[in-house]
Amino acid sequence: MSRKIVVGTRRSALAIWQAKWVIDRLQELNPGVEFEIQGIKTKGDKILDVSLAKIGGKGLFTKELETGLLNRTVDLAIHSMKDLPTQLPEGLVVGAICERENPADVLVAAGNLLIHQLPFGAKIGTSSLRRSSQILHYRKDFQIAPLRGNVNTRLQRLHEEDMDAIILAYAGLQRLGYEDKITQVLPFDICLPAVGQGAIGIEIREKDEKMLSLIKGLDHPRSREAIVAERSMLRYLEGGCQVPIGSHGRIDRGKLILYGAVASIDGNVLIKECLESGLGAPEALGEKLAEKLLQQGAGDILRECKEHFS
Repeated sequence: MSRKIVVGTRRSALAIWQAKWVIDRLQELNPGVEFEIQGIKTKGDKILDVSLAKIGGKGLFTKELETGLLNRTVDLAIHSMKDLPTQLPEGLVVGAICERENPADVLVAAGNLLIHQLPFGAKIGTSSLRRSSQILHYRKDFQIAPLRGNVNTRLQRLHEEDMDAIILAYAGLQRLGYEDKITQVLPFDICLPAVGQGAIGIEIREKDEKMLSLIKGLDHPRSREAIVAERSMLRYLEGGCQVPIGSHGRIDRGKLILYGAVASIDGNVLIKECLESGLGAPEALGEKLAEKLLQQGAGDILRECKEHFS
């Protein structure tokens, strides 16, 4: 493989970090191969004054990268798995899911207060329906403040806009060296993470055996098993990253354990279920859990959410 491999990524500091991390690992596995990063601005990066739910649509942070793959201007596309729609464009596949970092959400609070210590009516910064609906279920007195932008921007706005706390992903802060900013790792019984959160995915063209051979050493079977189950649940629910759905899959003692939650926008209703199975059939487990959530009324919640933003 003599030519340079072009790696497509978003342009944010976190996305560039992830692309460089992948390239470093790939160079360890494939000495002598040269890589080149191509930063690409996505629709989600361009529109920062509107919540993701109001923008609507899927692939807000991935479509332009996928276009590069299909047009053959990039060879690999690096994504946060939580941004990647469950239905990929024809001709593309996830060639590798890297070992997952802690998928939890975290609280970054002024005064280092834990979530239960925050004052009545505390102002919490997040533009994620998944996060806001679950923490409103935990405490209905919270006031939700819209918060978009990259990690640095969000950390700055915590103080500039007089917020009591903001909610971010642990993985993003850890990767950028901001672990010291974390006040509290939120327990899953308060806030289930986004599907795929904490994992980096490598998307390639289907049947591109050279690229598949290049990246296969980065595929982490345990992470893939859990995330395929989460994505199967999400796909069955016909959800995306703009709906209030949380999930977490984990492997324990030879069992795949999958949690799922669907919450109403105001947090008044939260449906949460858990199922487990043996390894090797993650998609079936995800569909089974989705069906269980739908039987409990999740479909009504998701329809109301879509109508609210339509």
